This record gives sequence, C-alpha cells and structure tokens, in this order.
Amino acid sequence: MKAIDPTTIIRAYYPADSAVYNLLVRHGEAVAAKALAVADHLGDPAVDRNFLHEAAMLHDIGIFLTDTPSLGCHGDHPYICHGTLGRELLENHGLERHALVCERHVGVGLSVDDIRNQRLPLPLRDMQPRTTEEEIICYADKFYSKKGHGEQTARPIDAIVAMLRRYGESPALRFQAWARRFENGRHSQGQAE
Repeated sequence: MKAIDPTTIIRAYYPADSAVYNLLVRHGEAVAAKALAVADHLGDPAVDRNFLHEAAMLHDIGIFLTDTPSLGCHGDHPYICHGTLGRELLENHGLERHALVCERHVGVGLSVDDIRNQRLPLPLRDMQPRTTEEEIICYADKFYSKKGHGEQTARPIDAIVAMLRRYGESPALRFQAWARRFENGRHSQGQAE
C-alpha cells in the first residue's frame, strides 16, 4: 500500500492555523505514538506500522461535522457520528481501510445490538474492530482526550476502565483484555485488572 501524508488530508477539511486542527493533529500524534509502542511491544511483523500511523492520525477526521462546540466543531451531527462521518470522508479519498478505522474506533467498537439498544443515531451495522491494527488504534485512542489545550497526557488504565463501565461491563472487559494483550506486564500507564 502506498504511504499517504495524513496532514495533507486533514488540511483539506481543517484550516492549518485553527485550534481544532491543532487539537486533532496533537491527539492523532499521541494516539499514533501509543499505537506504535503497542506494535513494538507485540513484535508481530504482520502489523502494518505505516498504516497504524496514518490511520491513528486520521481516525477522528470527522469531528468537524459534529456539533461539539467544546472542541471548536459546529457541524450538524451528534459527536457519536464522527466515526461514520470520517468513514465517508476517507472513502471519498479511496482510503477504505483507513475509513473502517474511523468507524470502528468509537468506544471499544459498537455492535448492531449496542446501536439498537442505546438508540444511537448510527447505521445498524457492526462497527467493532476486526483487525489487529483496528484494535490497537481503538485501544490507544482511549488513553487520550481531545479536551484541553496542553500536551496530551495518557489516562491510567484503571481510569479508562471506570469510564467504560458507565456503558456496561462488556466494554470494560474488552478494554481489559486488550490491556492484557497489548501491555503484557507493562504498568507505566496503570494496572490492567
């Protein structure tokens, strides 16, 4: 697969001198760094490091289309839709694989039952990570918030688990399984239960 420059694609939708551009790029860089650290730790040569970096940088590209003033976004859609909106944007660039990361990174992935039971304004289709790269980016994303104006500081694992429990035990358990798999004894970011 030919390498792409994620910031060129981001600049097609975000003015490079805007606060939301800086926020999106800073968040993407933090997620990419965490994703690449996970890939290094796994040591699996099948994990596509270039794709991990590109997709991590682009996973939230759809936020500008949402009505999220706290992020400087004044679109028409609820924030929960940023993944499917990002998918559409990246599909228009011919980046189908990157597009799926956008859609499948929300929460720890969403099933058709999740969408239906929570009455989410999303298409009724499976939006759970399926590839190792999708899982790694979904996992890495949970460590970093897009809120605030300073450097991205990683949340501890136990704080992420507590946040995910607000949505039920299943998301927390999925994240904990990823933490065991991806951290495997590393405790610099908090403890995996």
